[in-house]
Amino acid sequence: MAACLTIDCGDCQLRHSDACGDCVVSFLLNREPEDAVIIDAAEERGLRLLSQAGLVPELRFEAKIS
Repeated sequence: MAACLTIDCGDCQLRHSDACGDCVVSFLLNREPEDAVIIDAAEERGLRLLSQAGLVPELRFEAKIS
């Protein structure tokens, strides 16, 4: 099983900041704020490449430290 990255706005340190408006999750999915997004390692690499090419905003998710 491939490793997955779970992006849940409820667990992001940048929630309710200016970063939300330019988040790749919002950009790609225009989803509801409480909906988590799960991507696998290959998808994350693809998003990183798109970001490096300037085609999408960078992933800004930062997990909260408990």
